Amino acid sequence: MAELFWLNDVQWAAIEPLLPKLGGKPRVDDRRVLSGILHRFREGLRWRALPEAYGPRTTVFNRFNRWSQRGLWQEIFAALVACADPPRIAMVDSTSVRAHRAAAGGKGGPQSQAIGRSRGGRTTKIHAVADDLGRIAAVLLTPGQASDISGARALLPTMPPPEDLIADKAYDADDLRAFLTRQGTRPVISPMPNRRAIPPFDPVAYRKRNLIERAFCRLKDWRAIATRYDKTARNFLAGICLVLAVTAWIS
Repeated sequence: MAELFWLNDVQWAAIEPLLPKLGGKPRVDDRRVLSGILHRFREGLRWRALPEAYGPRTTVFNRFNRWSQRGLWQEIFAALVACADPPRIAMVDSTSVRAHRAAAGGKGGPQSQAIGRSRGGRTTKIHAVADDLGRIAAVLLTPGQASDISGARALLPTMPPPEDLIADKAYDADDLRAFLTRQGTRPVISPMPNRRAIPPFDPVAYRKRNLIERAFCRLKDWRAIATRYDKTARNFLAGICLVLAVTAWIS
């Protein structure tokens, strides 16, 4: 049996003030429930397979789902990110994850739940921006066949402009370069080989791009993120945000 996951004192001290305040009927211990939610994402379990140590399984799922509907997990992630200084250097990239057959059946069909068809079959694409410490600071879901640059166009305007933005050649587009330049950011983007006029490129600064690749590897150590089991994009994104909050933004 896998070792149980428990929020440590530092993690709990950072998260507890961000949770809804108690009112009316007392609820099952939040620390135990959140630890159960994180255990499920780490191990890739069905909710009904959670160990009894976390309390009633329906309670763990219902609280995760109810607070997901409120956007609470994204709010916790955003609050922790906001506590840090804006990054001087940022990286943008994406990674695809396979959608398990258990993820089928969400309302509105696969496309509305960020599940699409790509060479890997039914997939969801996670777009992200990471800082110069390799911490993912913004995340977006799209169907797996969506282009990388579409995620960058949606994510980058929501963040403070860094001095440098590092990206691979999939992000080499004139409109993205122009947007970055207007906001005072230097594009460090590998140029497409078929460009007639090669824009300035700093290969030394570009080496830092490995930070976001390593961040994706750490994120995919959590089995219910490496493979998507959640039917709704809302719950899958909520789980990603909660895992990132605990693993990347609480020290």
